[in-house]
Amino acid sequence: MSKPTPRPGLLGITPYVGGEAQAPGAVRVIRLASNESALGPSPAALAAVRDAVGGMSRYPDGGSSTLCAALGRLHGLEPGRIVCGNGSDEVLSLVALAFAGPGDEVLYTEHGFLCYPLAARHVGATPIAVTEQDLRADVDALLARVTSRTKVVYLANPNNPTGTYLPTSEIERLHAGLPGNVVLVIDAAYAEFVTTPDYDSGFALAERTENVLVTRTFSKIYGLGGLRLGWGYGAAGLIDCLHRVRPPFNVNLMAQVAGLAAIDDQAFVTANRDHTTTWRRWLTERLRALGYTVPESVANFVLVSFAGLAGDRADAEAARLYLKARGILVRQMGVYGLPDYLRITIGRGDEMEEVVAALAAWRDQAVD
Repeated sequence: MSKPTPRPGLLGITPYVGGEAQAPGAVRVIRLASNESALGPSPAALAAVRDAVGGMSRYPDGGSSTLCAALGRLHGLEPGRIVCGNGSDEVLSLVALAFAGPGDEVLYTEHGFLCYPLAARHVGATPIAVTEQDLRADVDALLARVTSRTKVVYLANPNNPTGTYLPTSEIERLHAGLPGNVVLVIDAAYAEFVTTPDYDSGFALAERTENVLVTRTFSKIYGLGGLRLGWGYGAAGLIDCLHRVRPPFNVNLMAQVAGLAAIDDQAFVTANRDHTTTWRRWLTERLRALGYTVPESVANFVLVSFAGLAGDRADAEAARLYLKARGILVRQMGVYGLPDYLRITIGRGDEMEEVVAALAAWRDQAVD
C-alpha cells in the first residue's frame, strides 16, 4: 500500500537532542547539561504563573503586545520592532522560513548552536559551517564564504558551546562586509551574563540597519526554559516578515505572564549574573589547577578539554559517563565537532564543588 512520502532531504535531518536530565540510579541528580539558570526563576515569575492559572481557558495575546512593550521599556527599544517566539529557537527558525529556501545557503560557525543548520535544512537551504579561529568566530572566514546564494548568517555572540565572544568592533566589521540582502542574525542568548566593556548584544546595530536581527531568550538568566519564551529585535520590515510566518498564538499565556514578572525583577537578574560570574571564575581556576584546559568563557558555562590528560583520563566521553554515574550531568561535545571537550553549566556553589571533586578523582584514578 502507498503511504505519505516526506519531501526530499527530510529524512536526512538529525533531530536536535538536548542535554540529559536523568541519571538512573543516582541518589541526587545535578543537572549541568543545558545551561539552565543556577538560581532558577524569579519568585515573582513563579507567583505570577500561579495567579494566572485560572485564565488558561482563554487564548493568549496573539502578538505578545504587552510583553513587547515591557521589553521595549527595559531595553529602550521600539515595541513594534519586537517579535516574540516559543523560545528564541523559534525566532531563529522563522528567519530561515522567511528568507531562505532550496538553492540558498545559510552560514554559521563550525562550533555554533546546532539549531542553525537545522533551521536551514528545515526549509531546504544548505547550511555552511565556517571555520573558527581558536574556538572563536572568524569574521574574515565568514565574509570569504559569502556568495550570491547566501541569504542568512547566524552568529551566536557569546557562542554556545565555546563561551567566546566577538567585540562590538568585529560585529560591525562583519555587518559592513555583508551584502544588504543577507540577514545577519546575532543570537545573544547569553548577553546578560557578559560584563566585558567591549561587548554589545547588537541592539544598536539592529536599530540603524535593515538586515540585522538580534535574538534574546528568557531561558537562561531568567530561568524560564520550561515555558519557552524568546524574542527578536530588528528593522520594521524584517519583523513584519517574521510575523507573516509566525504561527498564531505562538507564545502561551503562562510564558507571557512569567516573562512580564521576570522583567520587573531586575534585582534577581543582577543576583544571578553575580552568582554566575563568581562561580564561573572559581570553577575555571580550580579545573585549570587540576590540569584541565578551560578556555575563557563569558557565559553561564565553561568548556573543559580533556586532551591534555594522560591515558584514558583524556577520554572526554568516559569522563562524562563517570560523572553521570555519580549523578552529575554535563553536555557531550562530539556533535559540535569537539569530541575532547565537555560543557559544564554554572550551577549552585555546592554543585560546583561536587564537580571539581569528581573531576579531581577522575584525573587521579590509576590507568588500567
